[in-house]
Amino acid sequence: MLIKNSDGIKSSDITDENLYWNRRNFLRAAALAATTTATGLLYRKLNTPAKQQATLTPTALPTGGYALPTGEAATAFDDITNYNNFYEFSTSKEGVASRAQNFVTRPWTVEVGGLVQNPKTFDLDDLLKLAPPEDRVYRFRCVEAWSMIIPWLGFPLKSLLDAVQPLGNAKFVAFNTLFDPYRMPNQRGDVLPWPYVEGLRLDEALHPLTILATGLYGKPLLPQNGAPLRLVVPWKYGFKSIKSIVKITLTDTQPKATWNYVAPDEYGFYSNVNPQVDHPRWSQATEQRIGEWGRRDTLMFNGYADQVASLYAGMDLKANF
Repeated sequence: MLIKNSDGIKSSDITDENLYWNRRNFLRAAALAATTTATGLLYRKLNTPAKQQATLTPTALPTGGYALPTGEAATAFDDITNYNNFYEFSTSKEGVASRAQNFVTRPWTVEVGGLVQNPKTFDLDDLLKLAPPEDRVYRFRCVEAWSMIIPWLGFPLKSLLDAVQPLGNAKFVAFNTLFDPYRMPNQRGDVLPWPYVEGLRLDEALHPLTILATGLYGKPLLPQNGAPLRLVVPWKYGFKSIKSIVKITLTDTQPKATWNYVAPDEYGFYSNVNPQVDHPRWSQATEQRIGEWGRRDTLMFNGYADQVASLYAGMDLKANF
């Protein structure tokens, strides 16, 4: 399990907080002086929304920082919270944070039903009692060939599913995002069919890497990151990790997934990170880590092959992309 500052992570592998932020400020200044097309700085606005300045500061970072056991340091908090895919608010990645900042996430309930023994509507606080959130540091890979390292707060989706007891004929888990065009203004348009929906096979949903995230960097999720509750499936492309969940349904048939429905030739139901299967409009062989120069090779299953490859044994991963 990939967790904060443990499982053999040396303190020398984790960048000192003050050094990290001094280095970031230096690189930003150098990049701006050299070119306006510097990789990494194109991905977000340098200035955070005015009403969020108090929460998006380096002092909010936990002492010691976060890193994967490989020594890969977490992406900066302000990058994670200011470069977002969340079409319910805006199709501009840099525009989501400002449009979502007044999104109200309390009260919030999640209806869990379908092929289960004990269907129930959970209040958010009830969900947190099932399994207190723990720190998980995961790679996050977007299909547009950019990536981050994100320190999530979350609990296993399995904890919730165990509470409702899936029936023997349940094979898939379907998820729905909130549909509220008043609170999510881009739902008034037709850029996508609303509400946003996603799905997993039941064994994927029960895998210990799959979590329901309630926060990041030790703090509650901000609206632009999917508050108050989002799915995180770290070996899949980011659009599988549906945000602001209000409904979870177990079913015996493969559920509809928004991007698979809208563009089935470009976005498969499984959407596992696979550098050998290109998107029709760009290569998936390399990726741009936000906040870094240059590109990295994309890892099979986003680096989690040892943990999840067995889920797809015998499957043609080009046909089932």
